[in-house]
Amino acid sequence: MASPLTQITARKPAWLRVPAPGGPNYLTLKQLMRELKLHTVCEAAHCPNVGECWEHKAATFMILGDVCTRNCAYCAVAHGTPAPLDTDEPIRLAEAVQRMGLAHVVITSVDRDDLPNGGAEIFAACIAEIRRRTPGTSVEVLIPDFKGSDRALRIVVEAKPDILNHNLETIDRLYRLARPGGRYRRALALLRRAKQLDPGMLTKSGIICGLGEEWDELLGAMRDLRAQHVDILTVGQYLRPSDRHLPNARYYTPAEFAELRRLGMQMGYRHVEAGPLVRSSYHAWEQVERATAAV
Repeated sequence: MASPLTQITARKPAWLRVPAPGGPNYLTLKQLMRELKLHTVCEAAHCPNVGECWEHKAATFMILGDVCTRNCAYCAVAHGTPAPLDTDEPIRLAEAVQRMGLAHVVITSVDRDDLPNGGAEIFAACIAEIRRRTPGTSVEVLIPDFKGSDRALRIVVEAKPDILNHNLETIDRLYRLARPGGRYRRALALLRRAKQLDPGMLTKSGIICGLGEEWDELLGAMRDLRAQHVDILTVGQYLRPSDRHLPNARYYTPAEFAELRRLGMQMGYRHVEAGPLVRSSYHAWEQVERATAAV
């Protein structure tokens, strides 16, 4: 059944409105990304927090190009045929991390189903180059499912990221509609296997709300993730990128997100970040601190 707290509305509520980006750090960071020919998911996915995060010199780098081989119905990232692999990208990314003086960096990617290991080697190279240049920087990777490849996952895990994230995104019933290239059970299996390969590594996942799931289905997905020993969970509101994407089925209230956080902590997560504007990398540096403190 639906949560009794929910009030469905067709208009975007006030708590989802954010100021347009444009501060000095935002403009400097944008120039740096163009100079080093790097991509960010902040821009590609139309993240509502780009102004806030970039003003705090926090960005989520998107490697392996800016064109995805999949076409998820909720995602703003372009899809099609990607450009050839850029093997120098890890060097430029590590340079950006060093120049920004980042204490924590998040690296994600488009899906590259055209590559034998889905680009896992580039993830590993980015981690290694950051460790070489700025050994004090903690590294979080938000990886694709690599089509279930154990070899690809092993390549990334053996590079020793501090956090390994793979977003579940939605409930089992909606997977074929929202994420036709993915598989719900495959996502869970990847997170379980990552923990088996390195039990001391923090694992993380995220869910977006408002695609048409019921409250009990959402709680079921949260339990499924916790059953894979996932440490950190993020839960945020789906915002339709364009009229070509899935429509918003509902907007969750701040009170509902607070309840989801409470229930998630009861399930045993070390940390739950839940809120209307929460994305998987939102306040990622604070999530690390809180999850580590919860050990």
